[in-house]
Amino acid sequence: MSGHIDNPAFINDDGKSNHSFTPALNSTEDLCQKDGKNYVVEMKDLKKAEEANGEYEPYLHRDVEHPTTNAETLLHLVKGSLGTGILSMPLAFYHSGYIVGIICTIVIGSICTHCMHLIIKAEYELCKRKKFPSLTYPATAEMALLEGPPFLQKLAPYAVHVVNTFLLIYQMGAGCVYTVFIAENIEHVADEYTEHLDVKIWMLIILLPLILINYIRNLKFLAPFSTVANFVTIASFGIILYYLIKADITFEGRNVAGNIADFPLYFGTVLFALEAIGVIMPLENEMKTPKAFKGGCGVLNIGMITIVTLYVGMGLLGFLAYGSDVKDTITINLEQDEILAQVAKIMLAIAIYITHPLQLYVAIDIMWNEYLAAKFETSRYQLFFEYVVRTSIVLITFALAVAIPKLDLFISLFAFPAIIETSTFWYSLTGVRGKIILFKNCCLVIFGALGLVVGTYTSLSKIVEYFNEG
Repeated sequence: MSGHIDNPAFINDDGKSNHSFTPALNSTEDLCQKDGKNYVVEMKDLKKAEEANGEYEPYLHRDVEHPTTNAETLLHLVKGSLGTGILSMPLAFYHSGYIVGIICTIVIGSICTHCMHLIIKAEYELCKRKKFPSLTYPATAEMALLEGPPFLQKLAPYAVHVVNTFLLIYQMGAGCVYTVFIAENIEHVADEYTEHLDVKIWMLIILLPLILINYIRNLKFLAPFSTVANFVTIASFGIILYYLIKADITFEGRNVAGNIADFPLYFGTVLFALEAIGVIMPLENEMKTPKAFKGGCGVLNIGMITIVTLYVGMGLLGFLAYGSDVKDTITINLEQDEILAQVAKIMLAIAIYITHPLQLYVAIDIMWNEYLAAKFETSRYQLFFEYVVRTSIVLITFALAVAIPKLDLFISLFAFPAIIETSTFWYSLTGVRGKIILFKNCCLVIFGALGLVVGTYTSLSKIVEYFNEG
């Protein structure tokens, strides 16, 4: 097995990993000194269960420096998914039609949620088999392939790098989109009061604040920011709803189904707005009670139901209000010279700014912990070099945002969970149930490939259109 599985998933305040892939604690008392009563109760329960059935319980052996509560994890999940994509949903519904848009958004959201469950399920099973407290997404992919059929085992050494590449492109792409969004919203408001400045100048102005907020090194410390961002987002959505109602919501002249030729534009927008697979494992691995992440009423399902509902609501109401006049993002449709509309834009810019480090958290983790940390393990300047990496990643997303402002997300991660589940449970996929799971996972792989093609098409078309207009 590749040495990459030994790479840490997260960092403490001293720059070292929060997780170990071997049992890290010898007693519950160790936990008492670290994380408080609730965490200890959870660990004691797991200890009893482990002793009763003789099985290794991964959750018992996780050593998390700053574990997040269920509520904090839910806030991270919701805020991490309520990015700029939700503001493009009215345009997506214009391309799909409102009935098709509602149905397809719910279907895509359900597929996203299912894929997230597959990843968590496979990680837990692999941790139990190999007696590891936790695994990163790339390590889960590698170990899963090693557990699968011979033809997939041959691909295992490459799995880490392939998954890391896709995650890096996806998360850094999100960082680019966020940078452009923040700058454009500030520009729209500032133009009403000062001389016009190019959006690229505004990107340069916000660069230092973006670098500084990405110096926050733990999800626990990001939680208060996510809370603020969620309240700010809800308030701004309330203002947007006011303008939608004011614009006269009507079904008259609104298409039930859109043009087939325009459907890829809908599909690309929704698919990558809802796809939060990259941040799921970091969130679950950092939880105080990770068992609460799964289940019918778990953090994941509650969060995704909330997210999909908000996406459908924004898409439907925005399209019904503005019809064919709807813009790329719904905020552009708001009255430019009204104070309330300007407040909404600034609030959304603040919310997206706060969310920026959550989007880059995975990219920073991959670059530093997976590839670079070991090279500086004995260096007294390890922390300094980590901050250099954090700064560099923000600078790269800034440079891409300046060079290609219309850069969109075009990486699909849906195929990986299906392949991981198939490999993990390969030798138990027997009978009718096994065939159904195999068929389902083949469909997910095809869906992921389709998403990659459609996403690339929509992204490139926007880039070409931008440069043609320029």
